[in-house]
Amino acid sequence: MVPETLPKKLLVVGSGAIGLEFASFYNGLGSDVTVVEVMDRILLQEDAEIAALAQKSFEKRSVNFMTSAELQSVVPTKKGVDATISKDGASQTLSFDKVILAIGVVANTEGMGLEDLGVELEKGAIKTDSYGATNIPGLYAIGDVTAPPWLAHKASHEAVICVEAIAGLSPHALDKNKIPACTYCTPQIASIGLTEEKALAKGHEIRVGRFPFQGNGKALAMGETEGLVKVVFCDETGELLGAHLIGAEVTELIQGFATAIGLETTEEELMQTVFPHPTLSEMMHESVLDAYDKVLHL
Repeated sequence: MVPETLPKKLLVVGSGAIGLEFASFYNGLGSDVTVVEVMDRILLQEDAEIAALAQKSFEKRSVNFMTSAELQSVVPTKKGVDATISKDGASQTLSFDKVILAIGVVANTEGMGLEDLGVELEKGAIKTDSYGATNIPGLYAIGDVTAPPWLAHKASHEAVICVEAIAGLSPHALDKNKIPACTYCTPQIASIGLTEEKALAKGHEIRVGRFPFQGNGKALAMGETEGLVKVVFCDETGELLGAHLIGAEVTELIQGFATAIGLETTEEELMQTVFPHPTLSEMMHESVLDAYDKVLHL
């Protein structure tokens, strides 16, 4: 986390949010970055279209991706490490100054004596209900010792729910589908709810809307024309099922969609909402209009 020198060549293992954040950070500082991912695409938790745009953007800045590849070994050398990577049935050994391992994140529950108490675990995480209660009366858990997503804002919200439940109040149960996820790389990535793929897998008939940054006046003025706002609606009910964004300041924009999903807003209400001009938020409005063939500025 605090290297003494900037690595000239860096290997990042894993292409989730943590891996891409570090890849973006060191690439921006001038390191030659290679990302190895065992699956066939990066950002598996994100919408596939957004992930593809992210990879294209990273590759423009000379980040090298090796997908469907497996790290077989890492051997320290006098100058750094030699990493053996297999891909398409062939192995190659590449030299790097440093390696960042960004896979295998697990709940931090070791050495707490949970087994002695009989606390129920699931995949290494403390199992709780939607209010933080464990299977042991009087014992509650929140945050990174519980199930994912392991996000600061999720833990903070869990804390409020948990304490209110302990106090005998009637808090709303935590709905993980309504927790926005943000990846602080360049370009930024943010999402909430169902991806297009997951919505279809759940049997929804869907409408998908898109609006590119290059069609937005504020983005043009900022010089930030790379990006996309994408929304997924249920065709039958007009329910907003998910929103997926990539580009400048989308980690700020996502809260608008989080509010909409939380309030169970329909497409009609979003279309009738007045968005200020000139702002990036206008792309949110346009993406909704596009889902219903009413987009204005394309």
